[in-house]
Amino acid sequence: MTDQIILNADPRERTGTNKAREIRNTDGMIPAIVYGDEKETLNIKLKLNELTKASENELFYTQVLLIKTQENEEKVVLKELQRDPAKGKFLHADFQRVSRKTKLKVNIPVNFLNEEECSGIKIDGGVVAKTIREIEIMCLAGNIPESIDVDIQNLNLGDSIWLTEISLPEGSEIPSLTEETDQMVVTINAPKAVEEDPIIEGEHEDGEISDDGEVDTAESSETSPSEADKEESSEEN
Repeated sequence: MTDQIILNADPRERTGTNKAREIRNTDGMIPAIVYGDEKETLNIKLKLNELTKASENELFYTQVLLIKTQENEEKVVLKELQRDPAKGKFLHADFQRVSRKTKLKVNIPVNFLNEEECSGIKIDGGVVAKTIREIEIMCLAGNIPESIDVDIQNLNLGDSIWLTEISLPEGSEIPSLTEETDQMVVTINAPKAVEEDPIIEGEHEDGEISDDGEVDTAESSETSPSEADKEESSEEN
């Protein structure tokens, strides 16, 4: 299991747009809030370098995080991470408190297994088409999977796997999934036909093509030195 992502935070008394801007520009930190679980909203500020490093990990957006302050610890999930649309700088972060029994909607990346051993690819030369890269599931906060594994080893040419055919972790479900809303996750398509370069009539590898399709070579257009010598010798005699 991957180590839990930890963020260190300081309490924040200042609120409002101007105060938030001051925290970012003067303190070099990012304002944030922690809410939920029938507790009082907690105003905090996070270290920019820690938040930047955490945001580079894809699990930051799907796993339960741990926020540490001087007084306590909060288990949370990220609900919103605001950025400046022009510069991409962090502006604000929202976190929701969770317990192990809290049910959450989270987007989980799909991990395709045994692609190199897939029958349709290895035997028939097919091409894998991955139509879904992540799946939104509902699950307990204490049981969020790092990824959803989809084994494609036994897929033949033309075979597919759909959402309703995927095995999810215990206690997890795909919200509102029915036969009508079912979607294809992956399929094995036939290989594309290889187009060969057209052969031009009259083409010859040893020379160029003339307008009438005949090949002009150096030997056919010029008299060799030895033949010229013979002609000059016969004229002198």
